[in-house]
Amino acid sequence: MAKAFFNEQKEQSEVKTAIVAKYFGAWSHVISAYLSKKQDKRIAYIDLFAGPGRFDHGSKSTPLLILEMAIQNEKLRNNLVTVFNDKEDNNTSTLKKEICNLPGIETLRWAPEIRTEEVGDKIVKEFESRDHVPTLMFIDPFGYKGLSLRLINSVLKDWACECIFFFNYNRISMGVSNDVVQEHMEALFGVELAAKVKEKVYDMTPEERELTIVEEMCNALIAMGGKFPLPFRFRNSAGTRTSHHLVFVSKHPLGYKIMKEVMAKESSSLTQGVPSFEYSPASERQPFLFDLIQPLDDLEGMLMEKFAGQTLTMAKIFDRHNIGKPYVKSNYKDALNSLETQRKIQGNPQIEDRRMQKGKRTCSEETTFTFPKLTSRNEL
Repeated sequence: MAKAFFNEQKEQSEVKTAIVAKYFGAWSHVISAYLSKKQDKRIAYIDLFAGPGRFDHGSKSTPLLILEMAIQNEKLRNNLVTVFNDKEDNNTSTLKKEICNLPGIETLRWAPEIRTEEVGDKIVKEFESRDHVPTLMFIDPFGYKGLSLRLINSVLKDWACECIFFFNYNRISMGVSNDVVQEHMEALFGVELAAKVKEKVYDMTPEERELTIVEEMCNALIAMGGKFPLPFRFRNSAGTRTSHHLVFVSKHPLGYKIMKEVMAKESSSLTQGVPSFEYSPASERQPFLFDLIQPLDDLEGMLMEKFAGQTLTMAKIFDRHNIGKPYVKSNYKDALNSLETQRKIQGNPQIEDRRMQKGKRTCSEETTFTFPKLTSRNEL
């Protein structure tokens, strides 16, 4: 199994690794700045299914990328605590060698802790009993064994702690209706929700089934305090089926906004500038399907209705509307500029007075927009 896992399709494994590493870079910068005047400046990165450090095609996986980032940054060199675990001896022994070969690894104040344990109840209880320093935990199992709401919450419960986990949709979709693995599904969703999901998806279409399973997973995260979940979908090489999701969960909207920007840049397609939040090798071969979707037009209509009769800054419009939507900050700026150009809203300063940048009028976070009151839904 471990061999198959680390022999993932090259592009998908690299996109997944890039998302985690880029988010860690942004997250660690924000948290380190906040802790700069605190006595305890430690932050942590935990990877419970760390593997050997490299994929079979030779690319570095997250442990090596995170450590290289720490070596190159003085604050991280002094303050980052890392824990890498894998149940396979051959993986941890190879990882140790790879880490030892990193130039500058000896400059880290806290040497990486490498553990060889199966992820289960013992680790969950250990983490539940700890008060964690700000921690980013990455859970990337081959299937679903070891992944549970308790494990996620064992770290997420503490301040500035966040989690990114691999959600193997194919295996979980088969598992929700399989009594043999009921214990694992109950660990993943909780007893009541696992039964609810099993009943709901019984005769659904594949598309409905996927939306329901992922939505219920996100609802379970929200219920335990992870207010801001964000999934990123991976499709198979033909683009016809979902293989898995990478799910991020945070208790703070800033983490959500940062990860949304990271995932947007790793999306394999954009429609009207709106990211797909998925990686599909087939996206570029199916442009007609994407041309039929007009997400930016939809955003314009939503803004006209949501903020009717109000005057707000661009920043407040974004903050009050973006959660749970597939739009990033640049999409809101484009939609607001478009609405003003159509004379549907009024900007201050007006669009004609804002400077040009790369052929487009700028829209700062302080620019205010006044929306008219709606007298009829036909005005949208």
